[in-house]
Amino acid sequence: MRIEDLRIIIDERERKSGIPKLLKDIGVNVEIKTLPIGDYIVSHETVVERKSINDLIASIFDGRLFDQCNRLKEHFQFPIILLEGNVDEIESITENPLVFYGALSTIAIDYKIPIIPTPNASHTAKLLVSLSSRKESIKGPLLKKIKKSNDVQKQQLSVLCSLPGVGEKIAIRMLEKFESPLKVLSASTKDLAKIPGLGESRAKKIKKMLEKKSRHTKPSNQKTLQETS
Repeated sequence: MRIEDLRIIIDERERKSGIPKLLKDIGVNVEIKTLPIGDYIVSHETVVERKSINDLIASIFDGRLFDQCNRLKEHFQFPIILLEGNVDEIESITENPLVFYGALSTIAIDYKIPIIPTPNASHTAKLLVSLSSRKESIKGPLLKKIKKSNDVQKQQLSVLCSLPGVGEKIAIRMLEKFESPLKVLSASTKDLAKIPGLGESRAKKIKKMLEKKSRHTKPSNQKTLQETS
C-alpha cells in the first residue's frame, strides 16, 4: 500500500507529541479528532494507546491503566499499547520497578494486549505507518460510536489491578471477600494472604507498597513542643 493511501485518526491530545506532524511530513493522511478510546486508530479493528514511561507509571497508580485496557479490548479486536521512551529511566521515576513490570505482565497475560516499545517519537511514527499499512481493505469511517464507561465495578477492578501481582481474576476474588476496594486496601497481610491465588509473599509486597512513604513527601517544618522549649 502506498504511503499516500494510508489514513490514521489521531486523538487531539497527541498534537504536542509531534507525531502527527511527522506522519504528515512523510505523506500519511492524518485526521485529528477527539477520541474516547486510544490515541491512534490505524484500522477498523486496530487502535494504539501511546504511553511514555512516566505516563504509564502515573496511570498505574491512579487506576486509569487497567480501565483503559478493559475499554480497548471491549471496542477493538486488536488493541496495542505503545511504550515510548527509555526503560532505564524507571529506576529514577519509581522506587519500586516491580510495580511497573507487574503492570506490563498483567497487560500482556491477563488482557492479552501486545506491548511494543519505541525509543522516541520518530520511531513511533514509523511503527504507526507499518501498522496502518497492514489494515484490512474495508471502506468507510474508522471511527466507532463508543459510549463513555461509567461502570463502577470496572473502575474498582482497575484500582485493584494496579496493585503488584494482582490481575483481574484475583481482583474479583478480593471484591468477593472484602466487598469494596477500600476494605481491600485496609486489610491485614494475613487476611490478604487468604485470597486464593495471592499468597503470603504477594500480600506482603502489596502491604509494603501501600505503607511505604513517598519520596515526594515534603518534610515538615513544624517543630515539636520539646524543640521549641
